[in-house]
Amino acid sequence: DNAGADRKPLNLVRNEADNDATLYIYDVIDAWWGVAAAQVAPVVAALDPAITLHVRVNSPGGDVFEGRAIRTALKQFKGKTIGHIDGLAASAATTIVDACDEIEIAEGGFYMIHNGWPYTWGNKHEMRKTADLLEKIDGAIVADYAKRTGLDVAQLVKWMDNETWFSASESVE
Repeated sequence: DNAGADRKPLNLVRNEADNDATLYIYDVIDAWWGVAAAQVAPVVAALDPAITLHVRVNSPGGDVFEGRAIRTALKQFKGKTIGHIDGLAASAATTIVDACDEIEIAEGGFYMIHNGWPYTWGNKHEMRKTADLLEKIDGAIVADYAKRTGLDVAQLVKWMDNETWFSASESVE
């Protein structure tokens, strides 16, 4: 019954008095089972740039390309964006929150980065192609993290290689 129910993992709440809006991304980032770029992009594009958009995230991540498309929608928004990590921003969810102009993390919140990984099948040639694609994906993610933080790429790669979880205070640091 739950699988067949209408899911609404994406919610936009407007506060006209404060001239802001809050977008809740409290689910997996996925076109089929969670929050999809096709949901987020038109909602963000329709907002008045005079509005401050708060993006509240509690997500284990999901599809890297959906996350990148949501990131693009947020980057293209002309208004101010503030990302709030309410519980967890992991994997593809970090790509989304990092698109915001400012980021806040709740006490007890977590931020996790790792190398991309797919569901894949095929022969050895397909596996090699997939590995090559993953290197490109990881390179794009590392470039985003480096640009955002100013940290050394080698350190970021090491953290991604080790699937690193940062507490709230470590994330801020």
